[in-house]
Amino acid sequence: MTADAVGDRTEAVRDRYRATLGSVPSGVEDRLRIAGTFDRLRTEEALAALRQLVLADSPLGARVQQLVHVGQLLSLGRAEPARLHARGALHVGASLADLVGVAETALITTGVPAYALGIEIIAELLREQDERDAQDAQGAGEAAGSAG
Repeated sequence: MTADAVGDRTEAVRDRYRATLGSVPSGVEDRLRIAGTFDRLRTEEALAALRQLVLADSPLGARVQQLVHVGQLLSLGRAEPARLHARGALHVGASLADLVGVAETALITTGVPAYALGIEIIAELLREQDERDAQDAQGAGEAAGSAG
């Protein structure tokens, strides 16, 4: 197989993650590097296809599926994957209020540590949103000032 064909197949795997999460997680990049080094790209392609079937083609729909994913990861105490999937949930149309509901549900089903982790992640996302809003407002103000 040519290097171009392997590169195209690798990029197709990355595209599936971008569609689901909005980006390619660093752990996926590590797995793809190892798969390429040891001629195991088929494993990553199979995993990506399974993820597509179970997550993207879920009867729950992308938004609810991502929210369920976040709740499960909060309950397991998996901070970084929960952060990643919280961003993924926002990418597919969930709101911060939806994520609050997930964190509150985790409080009931798993306890305070899961709830606290959820609130920590939501606080980070809220700060990022506030920063984007401030930058957008500043950009709009500068544009209005130069037009006048």
